[in-house]
Amino acid sequence: MKKGWKNRITEMLGCTYPIISGPMRLITLGKMAASVSNAGGFGVIAASGLTRQDLMKELKTARSITDRPIGVNIPVYRPNAIDALEVAIDMGVKTVYTSAGSPEKMIDRIKAAGLNVIHKVSSIEMARKAEKSGVDGVVAMGFEAGGHIGREHITTFCLIPMLVEHLKIPVIASGGIGDARGLVAALALGAEGVEIGTRLVATSECPVPVFFKEAVCSASPNATIVLGKEAMPIRVLKNTITAHVAGLDDKEADKAIMVQGDAHYVADGGTKDTAVMPCGQVAGLVKETISMGELLTGMIREARTIAGSLCTLTDGGIR
Repeated sequence: MKKGWKNRITEMLGCTYPIISGPMRLITLGKMAASVSNAGGFGVIAASGLTRQDLMKELKTARSITDRPIGVNIPVYRPNAIDALEVAIDMGVKTVYTSAGSPEKMIDRIKAAGLNVIHKVSSIEMARKAEKSGVDGVVAMGFEAGGHIGREHITTFCLIPMLVEHLKIPVIASGGIGDARGLVAALALGAEGVEIGTRLVATSECPVPVFFKEAVCSASPNATIVLGKEAMPIRVLKNTITAHVAGLDDKEADKAIMVQGDAHYVADGGTKDTAVMPCGQVAGLVKETISMGELLTGMIREARTIAGSLCTLTDGGIR
């Protein structure tokens, strides 16, 4: 039996460890979300890009693999947002993630159905509005995160303590976290959980092409670039296609991402040069592909070791 961590996040989500999978479109689907939950974390299915029938299928797949809690991420701006919420409610999901828009648009329906809701934010202002609207927690996304990010350019280490200081609801740290050191640092800053995405790409359960996993494992800290900085910024790995988009001004880049982004998204095919691969700066710390169980249990084991070593900082050492 796994020895768990107990705080507001694990109690709310029903997971053993306060480690949540960052939703990635067409990647964190039923099988992967289930593998995260089975390993003791909290798996989240990304509803973005899924039809109502698709989401139902992925939830059924997850349920056939695990009896542990899983969640659904719903980007509010997407046209399928309400459909995705209704599917989540109908299929017994207890916690939904909202992002990319105001949670106020669906908070009444969520609460009427008795669900928990966690909203992704990238600034104090967004977090305060989310808390006021009635969400149960927030994911604080730092600028170093992969995929779609905020426009505020606030890093995780600065954002987390600011939110913890101003909010009463629990905070989950996201961005730049891929190992036990990041987990302990986030908890030290006041977060009660972490969301990881880039590190999950390099797991045996992640359903992405081998070239994506290899690119993450061989990436340097400056291997990513932020595209479309004006309307919908997204951090991705540098390659031939991103070099083209990077040569456009922000408005043109935003348009290119909207028009071409889905067509070139890594889950839809392509090569290491032609696929858009969402990726955070933490890729510089990823060296190998391992199983989900190895990753999560290793993070917790090493985090306990680090925490124990910090307890030795007594009067005989650092004052």
